[in-house]
Order: sequence, then C-alpha cells, then structure tokens
Amino acid sequence: MRYLSIDFYRGFTIALMLLVNTPGTWSQVYGPLLHADWHGCTPTDLVFPSFMFIIGVSMWFSFEKYGRTLSKAVSWKIIRRMAILFGLGLLLAAFPFYDKSLDNLRIMGVLQRIALGYGLAAFLVLTLPPRWLFGVAAIILLGYWALLVGMAPPLEDPFSLVHNYARQIDLSVLGSKHLWKGKGVPFDPEGLLSTLPAVVTVLLGWWSGQIMQKRQEQKRQAVRDLLFWGVIVATAGLVWDLAFPINKSLWTSSFVLYTGGLSMIFLAFSVWALDIVNGKRFAGFFLVFGANPLFAFVLAGLLTKTIVRIKWMEHDEPVNAYSWIYNTMFKPIDGGGPFGSLLFAVGFLLVIWAVCLPLYRRKIFIKI
Repeated sequence: MRYLSIDFYRGFTIALMLLVNTPGTWSQVYGPLLHADWHGCTPTDLVFPSFMFIIGVSMWFSFEKYGRTLSKAVSWKIIRRMAILFGLGLLLAAFPFYDKSLDNLRIMGVLQRIALGYGLAAFLVLTLPPRWLFGVAAIILLGYWALLVGMAPPLEDPFSLVHNYARQIDLSVLGSKHLWKGKGVPFDPEGLLSTLPAVVTVLLGWWSGQIMQKRQEQKRQAVRDLLFWGVIVATAGLVWDLAFPINKSLWTSSFVLYTGGLSMIFLAFSVWALDIVNGKRFAGFFLVFGANPLFAFVLAGLLTKTIVRIKWMEHDEPVNAYSWIYNTMFKPIDGGGPFGSLLFAVGFLLVIWAVCLPLYRRKIFIKI
C-alpha cells in the first residue's frame, strides 16, 4: 500500500528549497529563510537534511522489488544514478559554460552530496545486516566527532570555519580553487568528509521507511512510532549539541540527530494528514513537486543562472533580468523590504510549478 505522505514530504521539501534559494535580493530576507551563520539551526537548515532523509525513506520501498539485497544489476543501477546526479551537479556548477573555467570549477554541491549520500547509503543497507548497520552509523557519527576534535591544530577551535578538519581534507584533496567561497575563505558545506555523516541522515530515513511498512495496515501506530523515535533522536541531538555543536555547514553528528529526529516528526504529521485523514485536496500543490523533485531542482538552477546572465545597460548601469524583475515588479510592493523579496521567490516557485504541473497530470516521471 503506497504512502501518499512520501510524495507530499518530498514535494514540500523541494518547494522550500526553491523558496529559500531565490529571494528577490539577498539583502532583504526574513530570518527564518536564512541559514544559521555557523552554529545553530534555523528552519531553512532543516530543508536539505529533510530531503536526504526522505531519500532514505523512498529507498526502503523502492528496493523492495529487489528483495533489499545487492546484485550486479542493482549495483549498476545505483552507480548509474550516482554518476548522473553527480554529473548534473557539475553541469549546474559550470553552466552556462562559456564563462567558466575548469581550473576553478566547484566540484562538490547539493546534487553531488545527494549522489554520494544516496550511493553510499544504498550499498550499506543492501549489504549489512540490521545490527551491523546501526553499528556503522554509530561509528560514522562518533568517528566524525573524534576526527574533528583530534585533528584540529593545537589550541584552535576544532569546530571553527578555518580550522575544522573537514575543510583541511577538502583543501588537500580538491584544492582551494574548487571549493565554495561564500563565507570569505575556501570552505565547502557539501565537502567530502562531511558527506559521511550525511549518509546517516539517509539511514535514518531508511529506518523510518521500515517503521512505515511494518505499520502500513495500522497507520496511526506508524504515526505513534515515528513521533516516539523522532522525539528521542532529536533530543539526543540537542544533548550532543552541548559538546558537538549543531552545525549544518559541518553537518555535525548532533545536526544529523537533531534534524533527523525532526524529519521523523514531520513525516509522522505527513502520514496523519495525507494517509489517515485524507488531506490530498490540500496537498496537491506539493504533490506536483513530489512527482519530479530533482527535475524541478535542476530546472530552477538552470533558469536562475540563465536570467541572471541576461544583461543590458540602463542609465549607464549594467542590469540583469533577475534584478530587473525584482526591482520593477516586487521591490515597489514594500519599498525594498523582505516581503517583496519573498514574493519574488514565491513567483519563481510558481513558474517552476507551472512547468511541472503538466508532467504530474500526464503521470510523466523524469527519473534522475
């Protein structure tokens, strides 16, 4: 029996991703729609781990037809999907190609992390017995903590922007020219080492999917179990935060537990709203995104980069289409405040939704 809540959850998460990624101007954004500057967690910081989490939930059901065991055919399927996702991430980073150099191309990114997180988690769940899987997850979370603390320079904060070990790994392996520089120094929030705890985020989704299938004939008990474990896992993350700060950029182990627990709680709400009280009529907007989530994400990235690069001169000043649309149509609404910036993001979201709607109605699913 299919859970409609999974499609809703996936679509809701992608919609939030697009909403927070495309404000009219980054100088006017409501606080909850911004990431925490470093330590801490805003509602926006929950979005990416929620998507990694729902990937794990979907994996539990999609691998059922393969007996949840690894075979040569399944291995190639996983590797192929990893390669496509990683390649799309690189293409998005390089787009529109004509003004980009491979010498400073960012190698990691959101799609790249999804590719690696999905692939590594998939091989783990299809090869390890359940008890071993729990053990590996614990080793990853504790080992990541130990590495950041143990490998930090003497007398330096092991969880700081400059001195964290995850950054040192990326600098050594990828090189500074291939890292994100949004915080003023070469540092990638989707880096190599921090992808390992992100795998556990996927595993939390896998175990949640197991709960859902076990209780699929008793969905109220599925809600109860998800809420129970969600509260325990999120609380464990909050407690661990006292020693290992919750931090999305580092994807700390406490962040994994805190956001994973909250994801389980929201999934419980989704099951109740969609699969118990039949709230589909209120969720149709998000189901459109849930049918083709990664297509919507890639389309949004391409469209954003395209309109930013459409430029002309106006009053002897360079103007691009993105800022012109905001300044002309949305900025006057509240005199350049955050509400107009938010409305621009909503308008952009509706454009992507309008493209995805015919696909949803025709039951066309673009597999990535």
